[in-house]
Amino acid sequence: MEQPLVSIIVPVYNSAPLLARCIDSARRQRYPAVEILLINDGSTDASLEICRMYARVDPRITVVDRRNSGVSATRNHAIGLARGKYLQFLDSDDWMDANATRLLAERAEETGADLVISHYCRVDGDKVTVHGFLNHTGVMGKRQFAEHLMDEPASFYYGVMWNKLYRRDIVQAHGIRCNENLDWCEDFLFNLEYIRYAESFCALQTPIYYYVKNNKSLTATTLNPINTLQTRLGLFAYYKAFYQSIGLYDRNRMQIHRYLIAGASDG
Repeated sequence: MEQPLVSIIVPVYNSAPLLARCIDSARRQRYPAVEILLINDGSTDASLEICRMYARVDPRITVVDRRNSGVSATRNHAIGLARGKYLQFLDSDDWMDANATRLLAERAEETGADLVISHYCRVDGDKVTVHGFLNHTGVMGKRQFAEHLMDEPASFYYGVMWNKLYRRDIVQAHGIRCNENLDWCEDFLFNLEYIRYAESFCALQTPIYYYVKNNKSLTATTLNPINTLQTRLGLFAYYKAFYQSIGLYDRNRMQIHRYLIAGASDG
């Protein structure tokens, strides 16, 4: 059977020291039907030159150079360019296992799931730990998946975009995009929007992504208790409305309110 195209989206900003590892992990995927979109977000280091070097040797790579506008706008631009049946996201200081795209795409094709979510590895210096919550092996409906989400309402596992595979037609049909006004949790809001329109979900217990803990990232250096709470209050209204729309708010009221104070134990 012909394998459907997967668009691997990589926002790039001043990540030259780690960028080769990231791009190499995308190029070495044991799934041939990929396009790799490297979107340079106004980097001031050698990141753009590194991207262009790879594009010269790999026709699957497309490089776009943009004025600095933030990760949300960068991802949104890539979504508009993507041609794949599926969207996969990779951050430029992280890397993927060589089987990541294959396992995600095969699972999606076998089950017809609209979203596939996987376990991942957290890399903190020399320490590597595996994280993930769903051990369900079958296909879940929206309500069942939403119930599981309540087990860890503030987790990286459910909140981030890089351990998931999305159907591009759902994203495009409903105009789902990252909120460019948020500096934090924009990926979590994207996921809540996507879950609202997706109908079927499945999980991989195999850790396929390596998330690098970066204490110098924008999130780590600019967030404080005040703007963290302000952002969560804004997202809380959306969280509440979503669970009301699927008839699960009353049952999960305490867990949803817990989101306001919960920390991401896996982040």
